[in-house]
Amino acid sequence: MRFSTTLTAIAAALPFTQAFWKGMNIGANNADGSCKTQAQWQTAFNKLKGLPQHMTSVRLYASSDCNTLANAVPAALNTGTKILVGVWTEDSAHFKAEKDALEAAINQHGTDWIIAISVGSEDLYRGDTSASTLASQIYDVRGMVRALGAKQDVGHVDTWTAWVDNANTDVITASDFIGLDGYPYFQASTIGDAYNTFWDSVTATRNQVNAVSPGKWVWVTETGWPVSGETYGGKAVASVKNAQTYWRSVACDAFNKIHIFWYAYQDYSASPSFGVFDKNGKAIYDLYSC
Repeated sequence: MRFSTTLTAIAAALPFTQAFWKGMNIGANNADGSCKTQAQWQTAFNKLKGLPQHMTSVRLYASSDCNTLANAVPAALNTGTKILVGVWTEDSAHFKAEKDALEAAINQHGTDWIIAISVGSEDLYRGDTSASTLASQIYDVRGMVRALGAKQDVGHVDTWTAWVDNANTDVITASDFIGLDGYPYFQASTIGDAYNTFWDSVTATRNQVNAVSPGKWVWVTETGWPVSGETYGGKAVASVKNAQTYWRSVACDAFNKIHIFWYAYQDYSASPSFGVFDKNGKAIYDLYSC
């Protein structure tokens, strides 16, 4: 497999015990809807860093919303955390605000805190845009950050079902890396079948990517199992027990095989809720054993 020079360099820079990025998705809002302060970002980053997996990487969904990068980047620098940056693409004014926030963060803090940059998140799955439009936005952001001196990869995050759709190959071509969101729960998988269902989605995505643009890395940018919520499709049961099972079978295995960002650090009162920590910062299930 052909690897990008940027990712090869990143892998070489990682400690031997962390050959792959492993982290969590973190939202910019608190349980009451307020925006995370720099101190609250730092608390979250330190909590992940303190896990046995020593998670020093996170995925953020946006750049300007809630002053995400303005508050999160200083916290990341203070804790040795690296960020998979999100740039929201919906509507031109929002897209510009996102690019402006990313540009400001790079101008102020350099680029060492960046793992990679995702332009958009599940836009193709939602049908909010066309593949050609999204590809143009990826090229746009890549051009901007290259001019600012950032060499990190620029790609897109979407569901595995969007990636294997032949209508979306323009986005594969435009992306330096492929961010896969895969949830066996939403495929109505039993917890007993979830491990195989997850890896089948990774394999299907890799096969499509290699057919379109050989050698590009597929990352898992979202996966997890809900701790509460309805039974989906009559088979996928949301429970703390099953979330624990999914963590031990999928996360503990994937940490050594692929770049992966678990969903999610906190999910508060959503239903189904995929949160790993409750609103008080206490782990909902055991993250300390694999």
